[in-house]
Amino acid sequence: MPVKVQEARATAVNDATEYVATLKSRDSAVIMPQVEGQVTKIFVHSGDAVGAGAPLMEIDPLKQQATVKSQESSRAAQQANLSLAKQQYERAQGLFSAGVVSKQDLDQAKSTMDAAQAQMDSLDAQVREQEVQLHYYRVVAPWGGIVGDIPVRVGDRVAVTTQLTTVDKPGSLEIYVYVPIEHSSQLKMNLPVQVLGSDGKVLAESRVSFISPQVDNTTQTVLVKAPIANRNDALRQSQFIRARIVWGTHQNPQVPILAVSRLGGQYFAFVAEPQNGGSYVARQKPLKIGQTVGNDYEVQEGLKPGDKVIVSGTQFLLDGAPVIPQS
Repeated sequence: MPVKVQEARATAVNDATEYVATLKSRDSAVIMPQVEGQVTKIFVHSGDAVGAGAPLMEIDPLKQQATVKSQESSRAAQQANLSLAKQQYERAQGLFSAGVVSKQDLDQAKSTMDAAQAQMDSLDAQVREQEVQLHYYRVVAPWGGIVGDIPVRVGDRVAVTTQLTTVDKPGSLEIYVYVPIEHSSQLKMNLPVQVLGSDGKVLAESRVSFISPQVDNTTQTVLVKAPIANRNDALRQSQFIRARIVWGTHQNPQVPILAVSRLGGQYFAFVAEPQNGGSYVARQKPLKIGQTVGNDYEVQEGLKPGDKVIVSGTQFLLDGAPVIPQS
């Protein structure tokens, strides 16, 4: 019987394990207000691109503006008191030089001027503090990026613990992989990490940049991180994704999946074995299968490089049947 054969060749196979991982961004800011109040304006929409310092929202500033104005009025009144105290001190200096007033009167005038100056300095500081506080009523972007979801609406009352929105810088992400402690001894820096798509294709590659020195007490896993270049914005912040950590490589033969049959939980393949006189017979050999690499199986036991694996007509073959190999 003529059969097609394919020579089993040893190829490098990765020793790898797949995990469910999470993508996170180190350039993602959660925007929360620094003051309490009612939202009066929202300047952006979800998905807008904003620059650093761009206004995002406004919290009702009327009360704070009144406070600033009151402090400024108090400072103006104190400025008048300070001017009067300075004039009285200068007048007391002239009278003291002429011998009209005593040294005690001069000291009293200086003390009054110093107290007025100290009060003026205190009011200046209070005005600056209230002006800084007034700036917090306008929420701005800490850097340029994309505005995320905006869960609040105009009219909502917010506190300092209320999340207003997020601003994400486009670009690199970081993958969080939680590795069971059984593999913790194999972890080391710069191990290859691959991000896989739903179809199993590699979307991005990186290397381990962080290994946690502690074990998570709840899940008994070790946190591993690796930077991921987010080309074409194909990946998203907080996305669950498949990640593969490559522990090393080894050489094993591979055979096409279509050449392997399974009976009773055991894998088999037919090999064309040469006989005396140049003829060939089909031999059914049990296999120990490893990883699936593309359209091939990795064979850990049962074949050796150079074996002629029969890849066609295997359903019609019996062990020991004579065959004619064709490339």
